[in-house]
Amino acid sequence: MGDVLQNDDGGALEALAAVARDRGDIERRESVAVRRARLDGYSWAAIATMLGISKQAVHKKYGNKEWARNGGGAGPTRQRSG
Repeated sequence: MGDVLQNDDGGALEALAAVARDRGDIERRESVAVRRARLDGYSWAAIATMLGISKQAVHKKYGNKEWARNGGGAGPTRQRSG
């Protein structure tokens, strides 16, 4: 396995580094989108549906954020339309 990486001139490692950067960018975009949805009054269930995960998973990941506890979701709860 080490030979494969050594013979690749770093291409495989550069690709992995790019994936890691992309993953970080996606995590940040998701966090911003979840925060906006909660501030707009959407339920955890609606957010989870849009992300393709369970309500429990999205709440576990974001429910402990300061914005989720204090005012994130104030106002009427909206469900996904359509």
